Amino acid sequence: MKEKIMPILNIALIEGRSNEQKEALISEVTDACVRALDVKPETVRILLQDIATQDFGVAGESVRAKRERQA
Repeated sequence: MKEKIMPILNIALIEGRSNEQKEALISEVTDACVRALDVKPETVRILLQDIATQDFGVAGESVRAKRERQA
């Protein structure tokens, strides 16, 4: 049997998700890795990174500025 290499997933999110949403995401992504990669859940590593709206830009404008303009 071939050794399974530990998957490490890095997921970037715009800030604002609740802890409950993040827990659900971790659970669902882990389940997907188990199915798709044929690995054990305990080998799956997931890193969540919250990105401030000021630190993420789309089409030449930060998400923060865009939200303020649209409010």
